[in-house]
Amino acid sequence: MKSHKNFIKVRYAETDQMGVVHHGNYPQYLEIGRLSWLDSLGISYKSMEEQGIMLPVFELNLKYHKPITFDENIRLETRLREKPNVKIIFDYSLYNEQDELVTTAYSVLVFMDSKSRKPIRCPKYILDKLDV
Repeated sequence: MKSHKNFIKVRYAETDQMGVVHHGNYPQYLEIGRLSWLDSLGISYKSMEEQGIMLPVFELNLKYHKPITFDENIRLETRLREKPNVKIIFDYSLYNEQDELVTTAYSVLVFMDSKSRKPIRCPKYILDKLDV
């Protein structure tokens, strides 16, 4: 399915006392990937919210293969796992400067009506962008 790449430079504030990226920062990296993935299709998350659609995270899974350290440039690859319905599932791979796989992850988000807070189907305009 569709994928997108981002490049992120690790900031000092994202590391712990050992100089390693703190585990609490990885969800933010993944969010960068998701929002850029949507942007690459011409879909604005802000516009989705203005239309009353939210995408809360339902499930998040990370596996750390190697540490990432301060000042490293990492490559984040975000891939859509399958065509979305009520849920949208992303797979992520993070690579260090030596092109070594350092982290794998996936997230499951649910399309939700912001007023009723109930799940809804993926909007047609997003499905249409995926068929291109």
